[in-house]
Amino acid sequence: MLSETRYNDLVDEVLLQVEECLEDCDADLEIEPGQGMLTVEFANGSRVILSRQPPVRQLWVAAKSGGFHFNYSEDDGRWLEQRDGRELMQVLSRVCSEQAGQAIELG
Repeated sequence: MLSETRYNDLVDEVLLQVEECLEDCDADLEIEPGQGMLTVEFANGSRVILSRQPPVRQLWVAAKSGGFHFNYSEDDGRWLEQRDGRELMQVLSRVCSEQAGQAIELG
């Protein structure tokens, strides 16, 4: 299991990466960083929320289409969804595109 320090550093890094990617897209959205979380609100009022889950060392994503729980893979250096292994940015691209009503690619 990741140490608490390593886990927090990884979450901080990926939340900043997501925030920067969303700031660069041309979708109508508002980004609100917070204590260990990132809220993205779209023009239609829907939200995607990324939140730190320290007890289980996961990153959770809440979207209209459901909830997703990501574990960090030291082998891959990526956040992977615990049920199906999809990569965080892939899932975020899909749910943000659905909620924005336009294509959003997060890298």
